[in-house]
Amino acid sequence: MLFVMLPMLASLLLSFTDYRIVNTPKFIGFANYIRLFDGTDPYFYNSLWVTLKYVILRVPLGLVFSFMAAFLLNMQFIRGKSVFRTIFYLPSIVPAVASSMIWLWLFSPDLGLFNSFLEALNLPTLDWLYSEQTVVPSIVMMSLWGMGSTIIIFLAGLQGVPRSLYEAAIVDGAGAFRKFRHITIPMMTPIIFFNLIMGSIGAFQVFTEALIMTQGGPNNASLFYNYYIYRQAFQFGEMGQASAIAWILFIIVLLVTVIFFRTSKSWVFYESEV
Repeated sequence: MLFVMLPMLASLLLSFTDYRIVNTPKFIGFANYIRLFDGTDPYFYNSLWVTLKYVILRVPLGLVFSFMAAFLLNMQFIRGKSVFRTIFYLPSIVPAVASSMIWLWLFSPDLGLFNSFLEALNLPTLDWLYSEQTVVPSIVMMSLWGMGSTIIIFLAGLQGVPRSLYEAAIVDGAGAFRKFRHITIPMMTPIIFFNLIMGSIGAFQVFTEALIMTQGGPNNASLFYNYYIYRQAFQFGEMGQASAIAWILFIIVLLVTVIFFRTSKSWVFYESEV
């Protein structure tokens, strides 16, 4: 706890200073925050918007993809489930840098696998990471590849749904869709809620892809918020301003999490509340 709280306290204090590593920190009050919000630094709002687009795409798609993959892997008639579970989980343990290098090749407009596949189908090819319109969706698509941990959590939740509920539904004449709609989904809402919180926090902190694959380009279309912090701190040496940017992200994530918790009472079902 001490190793977390001390750096946080130090960054909070630095956010009120003009500190560029080479000089002694000089107290300037809220000047760093005012500079960000008054539009003096246009990259602040740009990085916020880019990150928000990523979160809006990544979180729902990640939840749906992970849940459906876990649901299929939990079906009784699927043979070789242990093999498929391993295949789905393996990408999540591949180092992020190695994953980024692999996906750089897959997204290559000239030699990449995806464009070769599109050409084979006589479909128009895409610029993927090299177009302002497709760079964020491309990184979202890449992120789904590493959803193994979320799939495992969903799978554990599905295996915890009491079989007696399904048996009772069968006696009442419920079909597969009604069992999924009225038993599986409600029983899984605590797991969905957990993955929603963790996925949102993780999505707001996307960084490696921008650093390794795009460096914020093209034309700052993938300037994610965390990469913007990194650039201000370690490329431009603006430690004071970078600290202010980081604390704004902390407040945004905190607000989003509080909103999720406040709204969860209307859709998350807990057995203990029955």
